[in-house]
Amino acid sequence: MSPADLVAYLIGWNELVLKWLDRDDRDESVDYPEVGFKWNQLGLLAQKFYADYSALGWHELLTRLADAKTKLAATIATRSEEELYGAAWYGKWTKGRMIQFNTSSPYANARTRLRAWLKTQA
Repeated sequence: MSPADLVAYLIGWNELVLKWLDRDDRDESVDYPEVGFKWNQLGLLAQKFYADYSALGWHELLTRLADAKTKLAATIATRSEEELYGAAWYGKWTKGRMIQFNTSSPYANARTRLRAWLKTQA
């Protein structure tokens, strides 16, 4: 897995969470985790993210990631504590926990993989 794939993975998750929030805001149904994927197919979803962003250059990837992170932080900031943590949103999980699970966990995963990749480069 290349650093570009790792950035694509992070873009994919950030944009997917933004999509969930947008659909929910418009009272539309949300397909978790994504249309055509189940929670036990996250490896396949990661492969989709790599393919989705494979045509972007390194600087484009970084810009897209920064934009997605900024949009995600902005939309979270507009939401109340009650909206984020006051009620279940998906199964037993609140909106805030779903955001956390699906943003911070991918970053932790990418950090671990990037460290492993760096060791192979040394």
